[in-house]
Amino acid sequence: MTELGTRLKEARLSKGYSLDDLQEITKIQKRYLVGIEEGNYSIMPGTFYVRAFIKQYAEAVGLKSEELLEQYKNEVPSTTPEEVTQSVPYTPTRRNSRSSGKMMETAPKIIVALFIIVIIAVIWFLYSQKVQNIPEDEQVDETQFEYDQKPTPTPNENDETSGSTTDEGEATDEETDTEEPVEEEPAEEQSIKVSETRTEADGSITTVNELSNTETLNIKVVVSGDTWVGIQDANRAEQITADVYGAGDEVTFDATANGYARIRLGNANNAKIFINDIEVPYTTNPQERGKSVQNMIFKFAEEAAQE
Repeated sequence: MTELGTRLKEARLSKGYSLDDLQEITKIQKRYLVGIEEGNYSIMPGTFYVRAFIKQYAEAVGLKSEELLEQYKNEVPSTTPEEVTQSVPYTPTRRNSRSSGKMMETAPKIIVALFIIVIIAVIWFLYSQKVQNIPEDEQVDETQFEYDQKPTPTPNENDETSGSTTDEGEATDEETDTEEPVEEEPAEEQSIKVSETRTEADGSITTVNELSNTETLNIKVVVSGDTWVGIQDANRAEQITADVYGAGDEVTFDATANGYARIRLGNANNAKIFINDIEVPYTTNPQERGKSVQNMIFKFAEEAAQE
């Protein structure tokens, strides 16, 4: 794999794109995209297409194509005037008639799609009006929920005392000379509560998680496939890690001192997050289209109260 191919692949994974996603965005066949990442330009139809495809790839993942080609010009084959001339296709005069014919064929489909969109919008409007009419004390905030690991055990009320029954059937308390032992209250188990879930401008999902009943914040990310993993501290000044990890890798970090950590995952369906050895589930399915990039913020509940 060339340095150019590695740079493009890392940018793709940081965006959370698979090769299939990139093929749909750029309209470049998947085998050509693989060839660009591996530096195998021999499968391309010509050197002109190598540069053109690299430009499209770079722009799709947010890189400046001209600067990238200039930086890695020694890795990219140069084009000849003959190849540029051959790459420009001849446009037949019947193209307009074919395009208009395709428009006529797709027009009914567009009308049906618009009709469905209007119906969905009406249903959503009626539903939102119904929700607004519900009294505030009956509404439930669906964004806040807890996934505690164990329920807090409750003491058994029947363990403290026992009585004896007299001949007449009346219960009397047994008197003892020893003091009854005082039962200790069970310690509260660690809990992680999602206090906020929001969608960022780039389409990624961010959840804010508050930790209760714990004084440690140990992070572990277990990777099962190519995944971009980025971890930042509270001020986002220090980048703990920002790299692509492969299957079998583990990324660990102790954020107890700061009491805060921000984790960003590309291709999040290939990674699992553990806080203090407890797996934290995603609030949205990362396998859904557009949900593969996940941001998760972890901090102590005491700090959240001070903010």
